[in-house]
Amino acid sequence: MATRVIGAASLTRDLGRWRQDEPGATADNKRSTRPAYVALAESIRLLIHDGRAPLGVALPSERDLATTLAVSRTTVTSAYALLREHGYLISRQGSRSTVALPPTVVHDGTKPARSLLAMMAQPEVPTIDMTFAAMSAPAEMTDAYAFALQGLPTYLGTHGMDPVGMLMLREALARRYTERGLPTDPEQILVTLGAQHGLRLLLNVLTTPAERVLIEHPSYPNAIEAIRDVGARPVPVPMRPDGWDMDGIRSAARQTAASVAYLVPDYNNPTGLLLDATGRSELAAIARETRMTVIVDESMVDLHLTDEIVPPAASFARGSEIVTIGSASKSFWGGLRVGWVRANQSLIAKLLGTRSAMDLGTPVMDQLATVYLLQHEDQILTTRREQLLSRRNALLEAIAEELPDWRVSPGAGGMSLWAQLPAPVSTALAAIAPNHGVLLAAGPRFGVQGAFERFIRLPFTHEESDIRLAVKSIAAAYSALTPHAADPLAPLAPLY
Repeated sequence: MATRVIGAASLTRDLGRWRQDEPGATADNKRSTRPAYVALAESIRLLIHDGRAPLGVALPSERDLATTLAVSRTTVTSAYALLREHGYLISRQGSRSTVALPPTVVHDGTKPARSLLAMMAQPEVPTIDMTFAAMSAPAEMTDAYAFALQGLPTYLGTHGMDPVGMLMLREALARRYTERGLPTDPEQILVTLGAQHGLRLLLNVLTTPAERVLIEHPSYPNAIEAIRDVGARPVPVPMRPDGWDMDGIRSAARQTAASVAYLVPDYNNPTGLLLDATGRSELAAIARETRMTVIVDESMVDLHLTDEIVPPAASFARGSEIVTIGSASKSFWGGLRVGWVRANQSLIAKLLGTRSAMDLGTPVMDQLATVYLLQHEDQILTTRREQLLSRRNALLEAIAEELPDWRVSPGAGGMSLWAQLPAPVSTALAAIAPNHGVLLAAGPRFGVQGAFERFIRLPFTHEESDIRLAVKSIAAAYSALTPHAADPLAPLAPLY
């Protein structure tokens, strides 16, 4: 099978202003004190970690990239060699160099990758990873697996493979939806290997190659990649500072004839915003008018940090225009790979047909553990929300103290803040942050076509002491960067 290749024009677009925004460049002098090949290699490395240069995909030829970037071929050759030296490229004789991750990144989660410049010249720095938004397991997780172990013998006399999911769990999930105002039968539930798995199944059934899929902008980066992986095209609809642009969604749906939309109304990742009941009613109406299926991701639904609770988006539907995916990962623990799809029985049957080519069911132990967690969710989730609220306050206080010119607007829930920077330096900041002891997810990771260079996502899932230390490290990196990376057109008008 032929290796997929990133085009030189596409890679150049994603690299953005890789020379202007890197440390040492100025508005008057676009050149840096560090070699151009290092700056180029570092920018490509960041794209690899952000998932915007997928693993196994080949980079453009040295000649093509040099021509498109208007640099010497030696610069590109040296950049590729540096990436190859540190494990980010694999080269075989007679074939292109393909994207990879160093073994320490793949196999050792306690040892995050530092910048290439740090690898070349500096000792390793203890690092706080702010690229993920997920909490450690609650104390009740041990009891959940003890419960699962006790219940396991019942299933050992079977083959243990149930593509639709065990009835006990589907009944618990159906009851949960019904109590939230969305009457649901167990037959409307498909248990999956997490919400991402559920989304991929839905995209395989509901879309065809080159088909348009509407997304809110910014959005969950792994969902954007899933849309691209099935050959569909994400169509971004910009969010307003206070939430979703329903007129924009309606207009985009009509103009692009999109058959599917992917939205996270509870609570948008990365902004934490919540779509109110009026917006959900209008969303359902738009779906009916345009014959568009809306995939609503409720992975964050349990993480509300205000008293405002809104009924499920699907409760505003009149038919099958809204499909819901959920997950136990954000509510309870990321290591618990249990998710679900809530849809009509006809669609569930189609998903089962597709699933057989991908996997044969969700692990029994994880399903049984999830049943226990749902039985004790009130106590567990109350504690989780209290922890998140306290940690968010710590993050807000640290930002106000260390980075007073950054703008942050807390959402109604979720696990992260969406911070606006005074200048479009998100990628450059993420590139040098490891040198200061923190890993960051650059703003463009949450959008398409290089958007959100003025933003960065900051999760508040670490312990408060680590959050404060991380912000100090970010401030140090930002201080080292900004004297040289201010936009020559600054000051820019505030986005909100």
